[in-house]
Amino acid sequence: MNRSSIRARLSAFACVFSFCWMLVCGMLLSASAMAADVKASSPDAGKRFASIWRIKGDVVASGGASNAERRLREGDPVYVGERVRSASTAEAVLKTDDAGFVAVRPGAEFVAERFAAKGDASDSFTMRLITGSLRIITGWIGHNNRAGHRVVTPTATIGIRGTDHEPYVLAKNLAGAKTTYREGTYDKVNRGGTTLQAAGQNLDIDAGKVGFARSATFKERALMTLMLPVLLEKVPDFYVPGEFDAELDRYSQSADETSRQQLEQKRKGTVTICAPNPIAKDWLAQLDGAIVRGNASGIIAMFALEVAVRAIVIKKDGSTATIELARDEFAQSAITAIKQLKGYKHRRISIEANRVDSSCERIGVKSVVIEQGLQAGKRFRFESQEEFVLELRAGKWLAIKAETTQR
Repeated sequence: MNRSSIRARLSAFACVFSFCWMLVCGMLLSASAMAADVKASSPDAGKRFASIWRIKGDVVASGGASNAERRLREGDPVYVGERVRSASTAEAVLKTDDAGFVAVRPGAEFVAERFAAKGDASDSFTMRLITGSLRIITGWIGHNNRAGHRVVTPTATIGIRGTDHEPYVLAKNLAGAKTTYREGTYDKVNRGGTTLQAAGQNLDIDAGKVGFARSATFKERALMTLMLPVLLEKVPDFYVPGEFDAELDRYSQSADETSRQQLEQKRKGTVTICAPNPIAKDWLAQLDGAIVRGNASGIIAMFALEVAVRAIVIKKDGSTATIELARDEFAQSAITAIKQLKGYKHRRISIEANRVDSSCERIGVKSVVIEQGLQAGKRFRFESQEEFVLELRAGKWLAIKAETTQR
């Protein structure tokens, strides 16, 4: 090989190296600028926006003010700026501080970038969904300032209209590999409506529909039509109910009214003093009073729509049986029991109560009670231990879990 040829190759190599170096530097500068922009545009960083309401498996939060990773547990706060990630078999439900819910599906990753819930027109909530799926039941921000509530994905922005919806970012490594669906952003609306914004166009999605915005892989002007958001003919089969969806389905029925009531409380400046024992005693006194008065509707109103009631009773042979009731079944049982109850008396031997989370919006209650009377003409007397989880909703404590064990 002659010298001119070698020189030409070296020159070409130098050009390629120089180009690559500039490209890398550009990427680094771009990344630094992006990080600076995110930091500059997130004055809410470090502010609590939610707490863990339900959780199963490994869900972690990283970054944020402490820049550390922590494994989340029930009752833990979650902060703006933290990156939340769930393992492939893990799920969680976050209760937001504006009375909304965010269900984190397996393998999901997101960041809350903005959150303000003061109860005025400045309220806002911006979430960046990086990959995977969420189910979002909007709180009062979605009613108070719809334009301020949005979900941002790599290919689209989702606005809401008083909504229960499920945005899903299908990443390139999953599209075509484990499914026949294309890479991009999907949004399934369960209730209300959303607006999917992509490629400069808006697509309204109503309840029961799914919108899709594909990944903007191509930039050519002639292909922009292919990037426009569209409605799908059917719900993709990767949308499957989560571990806690039965509870969320029941809550969603009254979510709008609950969030409005909590907004009114916020505006009135109502302050809740965290005193678990007095709260528990007062709640149990209301329950006992309603039973004594034969007020079945009053009893039912003290339990949340999604409550699960469990009773462990001792059978004649000494073995135990477990009975589990959803709220509707519990309501029917309570109505029947109250009609057939005569001469009811009770005595509570002990009452213990503790916070379930740092916000004092949930408390755990344990109580041992002795009850007696006539049920359907038959005399009864038994001692049992009752356990409740009470949650503050719209200024009222409701049981979201209830269990009684005969002793």
